[in-house]
This record gives sequence, C-alpha cells and structure tokens, in this order.
Amino acid sequence: MVERVILHVDMDAFFAAIEQRERVEYQGKPVVVGADPKGGRGRGVVAACSYEARAFGLHSAMPISRAYRLCPEAIFLPPNRALYLKVSKSVMAILSRYTDLVEPISIDEAFLDVSGSLKLFGSPKQIARRIKADISKEQSLSCSIGIASNKFIAKIASDMRKPNGLLAIPAGSERGFLRSLSTRHIWGVGPKTEAQLRTLGVFTIGEIAAKPLEFWQDRLGKQGVQLWRLSQGIDSRAVTPQHEPVSLSQEITFVKDSDDAALLQRTLLALSEKLAARARKQGVRARTLQLKLRTADFSTYTRRVTLRRPSSDATQIYEVMKMLLAKFTQLPSKVRLLGVGMAQLTKQTSLQPGLFDQPPTHGRLEESLDEIRAKFGDKSIVRASLLADAIEDESSAEEP
Repeated sequence: MVERVILHVDMDAFFAAIEQRERVEYQGKPVVVGADPKGGRGRGVVAACSYEARAFGLHSAMPISRAYRLCPEAIFLPPNRALYLKVSKSVMAILSRYTDLVEPISIDEAFLDVSGSLKLFGSPKQIARRIKADISKEQSLSCSIGIASNKFIAKIASDMRKPNGLLAIPAGSERGFLRSLSTRHIWGVGPKTEAQLRTLGVFTIGEIAAKPLEFWQDRLGKQGVQLWRLSQGIDSRAVTPQHEPVSLSQEITFVKDSDDAALLQRTLLALSEKLAARARKQGVRARTLQLKLRTADFSTYTRRVTLRRPSSDATQIYEVMKMLLAKFTQLPSKVRLLGVGMAQLTKQTSLQPGLFDQPPTHGRLEESLDEIRAKFGDKSIVRASLLADAIEDESSAEEP
C-alpha cells in the first residue's frame, strides 16, 4: 500500500498580506482588516491582521474596539472580498498544478494529497518548496506548509512553522511529535473540553495517548474515542476535492446592542435576502438553515433546522429564522450580532413541484430582483422596511 503524503498549505496573514502587497507604504506596518474601529467605539471584529500587528497582541476575531486600544497606530482597512477571492482562486490554481487532489478548507488554506505526484515532481519537501516558490513569484505572498501522512498532523505542522515555514513529520513519528503538545491542538478541543481534560489531570496530547481507549470512551463517549485516535496520530480522512461551497453565511453587527423585536426581525429579513441571493448566484440550495446570535457579553448561541426539501428562497429562509429567533425566550443581555447560515448545500436544479405544492412565485420574483440588482447595484431596489436601519456588516474571521 502506498504511504499517503498530505500537505497542508496555509497562506500567511492572507487578507493583510494582500493589502500590504497592493500598497507598498503598508509594508512593514501593522495592518488590520475588519470593521471600522471608529476611534475605539467600533462594533465589529478583526478579520485578519499582519504579523506586525500581531506583535501588539492583535488576532483575528478580536473585537475591533480592543484592537484599536492595543494598537491605535495600526492601519485599519475594510475587507476587499472580491480581491481576496480572486487571489485565492489563483493560489488554488497553483496548488492544482501538483495534484488533482486539492481540498480547499477556507479561502486561504487547503489540503493536498501528493502521494501520486512524487515521481513527477520529486520528494514531498521538493514539491512544497516549488509551491512556495510559485506563490511567492506569481502572487508576491508567502505560505506555510506542513507535510505528514494525514490531515491532522499536516495541519499542526504548518501551524508550528508560521510564517513562511515548512515542516515535515515522517510517517511513524506522529506520536512522538504530538507527545508534548497542548491538548488545544486537537480538533474539537475548545475551552469546555480543555477544562474537562484538566479536571482529569490531562494537559498534553501525550497524556491522552497514555490512557487506554476505554478510559476515554467511558468518560466522553464518541468524543473520547476521537480524542484518543487523534492522540495516537490516527486520522484516516481522505483529501476530498470540493468544487462547490460546503456552507454559506451572512452576519451583521448592530451599531448599538438591541432587544427591539421589530429591528431584529427586519435584520433577519435583510440577512435572509442577501444569503438567498448569494446561494442563487452560486447555484446552490440548502437543506440546513442556522441562526447565530451573539449578545452584548459576547456569548454566542446557535439554532438550526433541517428542511424537508433544499431551498434558496429568501421568504422561506426568513420564516425559518423568525421561528428560530422565537426560541430565544430569555437572553442574558441585548443582541450584538445576528447571523444566518446555510449548510448541506446541493446543486440547484429545477425541482418538479408536487401535485398540491403552491406555485414557486417567490423564486421567480427573487430571480427578477437578482437581475435588477446585478444591472443597477445592490441598493437599487430595497424593501421599504429596511431603509432606515443602522447596521453594519460583520467581517468574518477567515484566518487562524
């Protein structure tokens, strides 16, 4: 059996690095991409920041107001999503030169299975160096690459050599590599699980591996089995090329925290319309819809529902979101952020309606609205109920 060779390619400070590439005067300076800080009173988050900014303690997903307080001299820029997507496509095209097995997992990182490419392009390290050189020459950007026999190890390896690094973990040495690392390096170990592990006196991956499988299965069930397997360096997941998006989401941060039910519903309507339009543009429908809500104390809650039939209809999405919002009968504080999401996406096809189904008038109407907005701009036609709301787009955190 051929030993798998997996690469994890992770672009360095992707959004901020592109901005520094585009404007020479930004190079060597702290650059923050995200919401408008508004002199420390901004409501959004950091989407990405340069390594010069990280030296001040900034990181992605940090409240933009805190980022401003830590580094007021930073250059704060709004996201240029169209440019980032264009560069991402160019980077993915470079990766595809070396194997057909490329699995993008975000706009700025991907797994590659190069097991079948070694005779053509050389050793794993030679392939990784060629990829780094191509990206540097053609895009003037840097990346970090981890090489291993599986995804889990390759991902950790690339993280440990950022920025602009390369680390290969030979097959058979996985457990030794993991032994002294913190448990937080394991996928699925967040603050709650980490606290659970600490109560058991477990702080490192090696300490998980040292206990028998039954110990973890008894205490954490299926999650315990997964933790134990990863602690042994076992990860059998294949690199799966994805040519369609696996999920879509749209978020908004309020300028002022709110518990106004009417405003929350109008916001859900606006988000549902934007999300549905994006889905139709990409030719997909969703079977799962999700509502995300963040309160003023930064607690985050989610609710989801699975539809009988996939949909990209804004009216249906909105009705589901209203229903999910109604489930939040008591919240500890006012709402800071609302988000709507779609998952379990399928390619949009012309679905034959059932005998007693209502005619799909909403779909035809929304397609007409899409055409108007494409020709005259997103704001050319807006529901009257959405004209006066003071809300701003939330920048999602794309980078680690």
